[in-house]
Amino acid sequence: MGNHTLLKQINKLLVLKTILDNKIISRAKISRLVDLNKATVSNLTDELIKEGYVVEKGYGKSKGGRRPVLLQVNKDVGSIIGIDLGVDYIHIILSNFVGEVIFEEYANMKMGEDKEKLLDLLFDLIERAINRAPQTPKGILGIGIGVPGIVEKESGIVLIAPNLKWKNVHLKSIVQQRFNLPVYIDNEANAGALGEKWFGEWGKVTDLIYLSVGIGLGAGIIIDNKLFRGAAGFAGEVGHTTINFQDDVCSCGNIGCLENFASERALLSVIKKLVKEGAEDRYISCENVDEITPSQIIQAAKDGSRVCRMAVLEVAEKMAIGIANLVNIFNPEIVIIGNKVSFFGDLFLEKLREVVNQKSFIAQFYDLKIEVSKLKDRAVVLGCIAMVISDMLSFPEYT
Repeated sequence: MGNHTLLKQINKLLVLKTILDNKIISRAKISRLVDLNKATVSNLTDELIKEGYVVEKGYGKSKGGRRPVLLQVNKDVGSIIGIDLGVDYIHIILSNFVGEVIFEEYANMKMGEDKEKLLDLLFDLIERAINRAPQTPKGILGIGIGVPGIVEKESGIVLIAPNLKWKNVHLKSIVQQRFNLPVYIDNEANAGALGEKWFGEWGKVTDLIYLSVGIGLGAGIIIDNKLFRGAAGFAGEVGHTTINFQDDVCSCGNIGCLENFASERALLSVIKKLVKEGAEDRYISCENVDEITPSQIIQAAKDGSRVCRMAVLEVAEKMAIGIANLVNIFNPEIVIIGNKVSFFGDLFLEKLREVVNQKSFIAQFYDLKIEVSKLKDRAVVLGCIAMVISDMLSFPEYT
């Protein structure tokens, strides 16, 4: 793609995103907000209208002269499928063009499920979403999938997903051949960061880190409004940074990775360690420790379990060390905690903030925000919706 065409596509997506963010807006206001001249904005919006992505929606108030024509994203131009392919679950949504959910399903599966069985479940869920899609001018525009591993984005090959036990899985071509729809694949933490940027309503944040914490741990990093990928596209694997040389082997094959200490899996390990050392209360004991789930631990901590509170605080402290390192390196405006940990509650978040502020050298010098995701466990699937829109318009990086 030539430089002129590339710049045009970048500006077109910028205009579309501005209309999406503002709900309803005039061409003149778009021009002011994106710093493009009125003629350029007019040409780009006319193209978006012709393509069906934007509609004219009445008139605004006049400040003298002609009343401005107002623009709105055409939410019914087509449907999009977003998929969070987790380690022990698949979360799928079908949305319209502005991310409003039409259909949603969440399917649990066992960790380490056979690849063929997992793909069969994935295909079944996609078929259900397709069957629920309304009639629209452009039909289903694409499928976006977030995967917990290292993804070669252009080819859609999952190079490695340790917790899924996948290597060199050609996921994009597999799904594309099955459904004959455009398919876009990315790391799930990148998708989560994109979801927060597009749909999280954090205001004019330009630099953010989204931390996806479930069975594993990954980071999506946005710098100056763009997703930071690194030289080969693999940036953000914070869960596999080493924090203990004496620890057990991680699923990736290295020793002492952060996700061994700061994840759902780590929470269960801490509980078992505490019970083994003799800590018990009416919520947790030797009898139920092997069956308890992370969500039950969190609820018990909220209900007053001393053992579960100790476990939550220990995991929060370890996670905060990883976050402090990220803050020192990237200096974000906000760190957003997402995926299943977004349900962990105030006890967890308060400890996280306390330790990050202690451990981060630079946090003392500016107003760093640490928040849980407003999108909760929808950040990744909504990010996959944004991924489809971005790639569909041939934009090489996300805004």
